[in-house]
Amino acid sequence: MNLLIIDDDEFILELIAHILGGKYSNLYKAKSFKDTREILDKAKIDLILMDYNLPDVKNFELLTFIREKFTLNELPIVMLTTERSIQLKALENGANDFITKPFEVDELVARTNNYIELFKYKRMMQERQFNLEEEVNIRTFQLQKALKDLIFAEKEICNRLGEASEYRDTETGAHIKRISKLSAHLAKLLGLGIKEIELIENASKLHDIGKVGIADKILQKPGKLTKEEFDIMKQHTTIGAKILSGAESIELIETSKIIALEHHEKYDGSGYPYGKSGDNIHLYAYIVSIADVFDALASKRVYKEAMPITEVIKIMQEGSGKQFNPEILTIFFNNIDSFIKIREEFAD
Repeated sequence: MNLLIIDDDEFILELIAHILGGKYSNLYKAKSFKDTREILDKAKIDLILMDYNLPDVKNFELLTFIREKFTLNELPIVMLTTERSIQLKALENGANDFITKPFEVDELVARTNNYIELFKYKRMMQERQFNLEEEVNIRTFQLQKALKDLIFAEKEICNRLGEASEYRDTETGAHIKRISKLSAHLAKLLGLGIKEIELIENASKLHDIGKVGIADKILQKPGKLTKEEFDIMKQHTTIGAKILSGAESIELIETSKIIALEHHEKYDGSGYPYGKSGDNIHLYAYIVSIADVFDALASKRVYKEAMPITEVIKIMQEGSGKQFNPEILTIFFNNIDSFIKIREEFAD
């Protein structure tokens, strides 16, 4: 702790220094405003004992000057005065305490000891606060890293499962990736936020995960499916939802489940598996449905050749208000060139 004694009386300076010198790391002495300013500029002072009367300042000019630089808590000031009225004014002008001149040695020691203890307590609280903040920063960093790792793991799960479903149908090529990009682009055009766009981009990769539960003879049949075979194919929606069930607390997996279950539902209620309609179908499912049909019609499959884009647009327009949500489909067609560009960028 560093002590500054301010008094124009050399005897008082030396007396206080002699009494208190052993209790401080450094003890500074000033006889004037000029001396005080120079010491405060170069040293970290923890307590000031100052006389009211100095030759180069009037009244409380020095006290006011110090208080403009340091608060009551930052730098305690104890005034050494003889008059009661001055003591009260000193407190009003920023002094923390006062000692009456002529002072008793025991009182001087006791008062300064109190500030030493306060200083130690303040330093201890500052260190505790620093340590607490440091601990909070460490824990925050660890939590943020864990969250990033978790988010990465969720995305990686979707990527791997999406690839697994793609292996069951070898002619879909980059279909999974295109659906992801097409769906994200449509979500952006609909005005969804960045978080939702990213969520749809990753969750849409699992829209056909249920196909892992469909037999190869149906999934890879080169011709048209019979009614019985198509009924089995429809089950890929519920199979996908079942695969993704039980992880409601993980938003990405829960969203993937919704899309897997509902992306074949139709606006007019003629879709499957539950015949949902209108607003009962989730927005994300509508988005992925449009992306899925657009890409499927424009791509070659074991059971058909790829259709030209003009034919794809015509078929999808006929499905407005029937298979597709008309408002979302309108936005899709108003930006059709950007969707064609995405297909070309991620072509098989």
